[in-house]
Amino acid sequence: MDREVGTDLLTTADGVPVGGRTETGAEQVDPEGGAQRIRLLSRVRDHEMITAFVDAADEFLDAQGYTEHGRRHAGLVGHIAFNVLTHLGHDERVAELAAVAGYLHDVGNVVTRTNHGISSAFLALDLLRDLGVPYADIAQVMSAVGNHEEHYGESVSEIGAAVILADKSDVHRSRVRKNASIEMDIHDRVNYAVESSFLRVDPAAHTITLELAIDTEISQVLEYFEIFLERMVMCRRAARTLRCDFKITVNNVPVL
Repeated sequence: MDREVGTDLLTTADGVPVGGRTETGAEQVDPEGGAQRIRLLSRVRDHEMITAFVDAADEFLDAQGYTEHGRRHAGLVGHIAFNVLTHLGHDERVAELAAVAGYLHDVGNVVTRTNHGISSAFLALDLLRDLGVPYADIAQVMSAVGNHEEHYGESVSEIGAAVILADKSDVHRSRVRKNASIEMDIHDRVNYAVESSFLRVDPAAHTITLELAIDTEISQVLEYFEIFLERMVMCRRAARTLRCDFKITVNNVPVL
């Protein structure tokens, strides 16, 4: 994963930047973090079945007109979830399970888009049982994965909350497909308008802030909330699970 550090968002506010996408489209994780020390996540990423299913799921979503949901998105969500819990002082094992849940949360799209969180949870069961993960830990991952969608999911645990925040914060122009219609599709237009997105955790202030830079010549801020309001409400509930307030800034202006 690209570890480039090069955005003003790293230095313009209190707290710790825990991951996002820069103006170049590069994924950026916490400079103190790293894929190598999340050992279980590394084993999951190297698993032949999961690699094949994540790639196929992304291909099937491309055919349906959805934005990128491949290894880049999966890896970024996993690392952000890990970093959120780590910087809020949670146990390393809990953060590690959040990383795994983040990586696996969309793999069920290989079956169908509808209720893919539930499909993902049962695929996670097969994988983690194969890797010898204790059942109690598998249960935590399954619950987080199965509850990440706003249509039916709930923030039922700290791991689940971290996955929700990581997933819903990943909005960026680099996720838009090459054949997308910016003019006709509001989801593609809003994603394309987002030049950088970053999640910041401030443990002292108990805040989790989504920092967005949006090109308003492409899409107005109102369009972002028109399609993502339900997700932002879910993020607020997830932050409360972590005993934090959820905030949003757009172009350095607080909007929530």
